Amino acid sequence: MAGPVAPEEQKFCLQEVLDTFKLCLSENKDVYLEHYIAGWRGLVKFLNSLGSVFGFISMDAVNKLKILVAYLEGENGSQYVTIQSMLKYELDNGLVDLTKKASNPESGCRTLLRLHRALRWLELFLERLRTSSEDSKTSVMCAEAYNESLAQHHPWVIRKAAGMAFCVLPGRLAFFEVMNVGPPEQVVAMLGEAIPLISEVYQITEELYAQHNLLELP
Repeated sequence: MAGPVAPEEQKFCLQEVLDTFKLCLSENKDVYLEHYIAGWRGLVKFLNSLGSVFGFISMDAVNKLKILVAYLEGENGSQYVTIQSMLKYELDNGLVDLTKKASNPESGCRTLLRLHRALRWLELFLERLRTSSEDSKTSVMCAEAYNESLAQHHPWVIRKAAGMAFCVLPGRLAFFEVMNVGPPEQVVAMLGEAIPLISEVYQITEELYAQHNLLELP
């Protein structure tokens, strides 16, 4: 039913992210690309719900998700059902630029690697939020998570802009409120469920890329 408030599909809900990442892994620990994309869409809503502070990350993530969706819905979509099948297909068919961006600058492998790195930052940041105290500074938590993950892959000018953006982050309770779960203790409990799921998906992807020497794709 339509109403005067913002569309529900634009509203972030931590429960949705939790449910989506629960669906990400098969019994054999293959990562379903469809659910990985859905999980990221939820995380983008989280970033956007905090205003323009994370715009430089969320806009890039949205562009990367569009590329992956196009592969998933394309003529070779059956090869992109899981991250594992995507890597095999693209590597077997020479669709990944291993040393420099050349004929395949938007390969599925390269595109997902950028999301993978950003997922690590979000995982670290959300874990710091979960274990923080009421007077903990979100700017410090976010900067620490960024420096441990995404920063090493960004040029100086982006690192500088990110540092300035983090300085104007809202407080811890504001982050908890946009998760639409309930009081802080319920948010902390749900983060305790969601973060290990995100972490497992990250670790499986990390190991898969490492096995194929793909962690430093240009």
